[in-house]
Amino acid sequence: MNQSALLRPDWTPATVALMVLGFVVFWPLGLAMLAYILFGEKFQTFKRGANRKADDAFAWYRGARTSGPFASTTGNVAFDDWRETELKRLDEERRRLDEMRAEFDTYARELRRAKDQEEFDRFMRHRHELKATGEVTPPKTQTDY
Repeated sequence: MNQSALLRPDWTPATVALMVLGFVVFWPLGLAMLAYILFGEKFQTFKRGANRKADDAFAWYRGARTSGPFASTTGNVAFDDWRETELKRLDEERRRLDEMRAEFDTYARELRRAKDQEEFDRFMRHRHELKATGEVTPPKTQTDY
């Protein structure tokens, strides 16, 4: 998941503009964009879970394809054994990559949360300083330096 994407499930100016434009053009489009903003992260989790369940449901087919009465064999026992071990290795590699992707998604989500928390803390510190001094100047961002 690329967090620098323009259309991520979050309240960015682009998503808000598309939502408003969607309501102006055709209200279901605006409603769909609102649902994406609010529940986009859950849709990705749902999709990942659905794919995993579908993979598990059809695992019997992969097993039946390489063993049992419906196995497609070449007649060469050595090649069939090698193919079966390679398919098992690839299955394990795919599972490992899926786990790594899930770990990275969790890491990216936590990184975004930490960034949001840091921005919020900076805002609260600045707000507290403004109340203490009575000033009304906006905080300097990193791009202002």
